Amino acid sequence: RTESPSTLESVFVTISCKSHGVVPLIFKNLTFQIFIGALLGVAVGLLFGDGALANPDSDAYQIILLLKSAFLSALKMLIAPMIFFSLIGGIISIGDVIKLREIGGITVLYYFSTTLIAIVLGLIAIFFIHPWTMYPAIVEIQTAIPESRMIDPGSDSIVLVLSQILSLALTNPVSALVNLNIIGIVTNAILIGLAMVLALPKQSSLFGFIDQVNAVIIQVLKWVLKFLPIGIFAIIVDFTIKLGVGEGNSADFLTQLLQFSMLVISLTLFHGMVVLPLIAWFFGDKSPVKLLKQISRPLIVAFSTSSSAATLPVSMRTCDEELGIDSSVSSFVLPLGATMNMDGTALFEAVAAVFLAYLYGIELTTIMIFSVFLMSMVSSIGAPGMPSASMAGMQMVLLAVGIPLEAIAILLVIERPLDTVRTAVNVEGDIIGALIVNKYRGNSPARQ
Repeated sequence: RTESPSTLESVFVTISCKSHGVVPLIFKNLTFQIFIGALLGVAVGLLFGDGALANPDSDAYQIILLLKSAFLSALKMLIAPMIFFSLIGGIISIGDVIKLREIGGITVLYYFSTTLIAIVLGLIAIFFIHPWTMYPAIVEIQTAIPESRMIDPGSDSIVLVLSQILSLALTNPVSALVNLNIIGIVTNAILIGLAMVLALPKQSSLFGFIDQVNAVIIQVLKWVLKFLPIGIFAIIVDFTIKLGVGEGNSADFLTQLLQFSMLVISLTLFHGMVVLPLIAWFFGDKSPVKLLKQISRPLIVAFSTSSSAATLPVSMRTCDEELGIDSSVSSFVLPLGATMNMDGTALFEAVAAVFLAYLYGIELTTIMIFSVFLMSMVSSIGAPGMPSASMAGMQMVLLAVGIPLEAIAILLVIERPLDTVRTAVNVEGDIIGALIVNKYRGNSPARQ
């Protein structure tokens, strides 16, 4: 269920490498391929930026643009259906109206609260740290602001921004899908998912249809991701040429990228190692040190697979065996959290959007920054629990402030290492949510 090789595949490939001398496993790893594609893109841009690729009308440069646009179009093609059906699938996985009425409110309140805390951490970092601003913007946007921009640059009132967001949210579902209105897609998906749980019997064939559609979309996404290294190569070549060969910007850009990565990792770890354990301590009566020890197994699985969905069986087993959480609670909270509770994803997307806006010379007012963080919260709700799935929501945030989608390549170069950390934090948040819901539902206390 992830792009990463399974344990059995890893063992098989490793044995094959030793006995038959085939290509080592690392060359089959998508993260390694992305890294190589990025390096080749930088090399080609530096070597031929003043030669064969210097003329924008040359065949060589047009081929690079073709590869770039084809890859970005393929990603954009999947945004709407992926978020729509993934979110519906997460909600209908509840499968029980009684559970929804009994513990749905507590669960959603917990999810919203922890995500809001993560967003506040990101805002503090944006307003008071933002180390990348020590260097000038790398690329100034030369094209007009796209029509799909959701936040009007003249919006200097939070009421006006909220009005714009509401008008986007309360729209026809078909129109939202066609126009790539992510806020409308998320709103309609939540309403339709809840209506299905409340109105349809458990045996409804519509539930199975949603699951099958999700399986098809994920399979198509896996095919697209196989071409990720080629897309990264083309985008990085074009970006390197725009950056300017020999202008001394490369070192500044790499420094900014490193600073951004370290900031995101630090914020995510603080949320996972301090904020969430304190919440478990105050509201779940669970010692932070003992908690982290008891949930270490699912955290390790989440870190290695970058998939909260793949970690779900391990998380449920840990809740049952280590924490003593009632199975009726964990079977409700954890699957829903794998789709809706994405603290690390919301934090990453919001900080990344502000970072990219600065790199591209896009000025964001305070109101616009708050709007970006609000949209990051919304987009993280519909992110499927699989590696790099947050890039679908990330495109929504980029479109919201007028950042070119090609900027996503900058994130994809470093996204997989960051994804491992935030997935572990997402899974930790789901487990702690089950712990707290179990207590406030009135079940017997979880094991201390």
